[in-house]
Amino acid sequence: MSRENKRLWLKFLSLFSVIRGYNILVIIIAQYLASIFIMAHHLPARQVILDPNLFLIVISTALAIASGYLINNFYDSEKDLINRPRKTLLDNYVSQKTKLGVYFTLNLLSVIIASYVSFKAVLFFSLYIFVLWLYSHKLKRYPFLGTLTAGLVAILPFFIIFVYYRNFEAVIFVHAIFLFFIILIRELVKDLENLKGDFTLDYSTIPVKYSVKFTKRLISVLVISTIVPALILILFFDSGLMDYYFLLCVVLLLIFLFQLWRSEQKMHYLLLHNLLKFVILLGVFSIILIDIEAVINRLF
Repeated sequence: MSRENKRLWLKFLSLFSVIRGYNILVIIIAQYLASIFIMAHHLPARQVILDPNLFLIVISTALAIASGYLINNFYDSEKDLINRPRKTLLDNYVSQKTKLGVYFTLNLLSVIIASYVSFKAVLFFSLYIFVLWLYSHKLKRYPFLGTLTAGLVAILPFFIIFVYYRNFEAVIFVHAIFLFFIILIRELVKDLENLKGDFTLDYSTIPVKYSVKFTKRLISVLVISTIVPALILILFFDSGLMDYYFLLCVVLLLIFLFQLWRSEQKMHYLLLHNLLKFVILLGVFSIILIDIEAVINRLF
């Protein structure tokens, strides 16, 4: 491989790392699975998969989230150099000027693509992009508000699909609450993991302002709160084989809670963070367990 090709390849890897391409791929899969199995379960699966408006919504979402990661990386470059020095070296292979240029391009494309769906979609993605920028620029520096905003922006991509299909079943709200709590826990664990950088650069996160012990207590409350919707989904709704996923989540969350109070170092919090990422990733693919047979039949 020539030197020029190596440089281009490294820049591509750097940009892929900055926009968290693997996360975006998971979100795309999650949006489609949620649409097929939950939001539009009354429609033939093929009709949902081939819906051009859903495809445009998913692409607009992916572009907006990618731009959100870019602007977050732009503002957090100093903090990431402290908390994630190795990853930051790769991320910084692309200049800040290039990141900003790609950021504005992705936002523009997201809104343009949304315009082919409806004017409401344009308004939604314009607001979503603004909230992502505001979170990265200001809100994430404030305790509670930053954590709540992070949880909100994580579930909004599913809200637009929820509105698109006009499905207002109670089970969807319970799923959303479960996911929202998991994301809040993950954000708080990230704050514990990044305590050194946040403290150095005066980010008023919950661990910095209220102490690590207070944060662990708050996480404990959220873990118990997360178990409640999981049990509700098992006992009061027909989630098919996905019930086993929620049972596993209850066990994993109890293990997580036990390990949380034994954790003191960054590596401990990183392991807990990865456990939560596993719970979220497993949850995405467990959606197909709701009713596999019925969906296979709906394909034909």
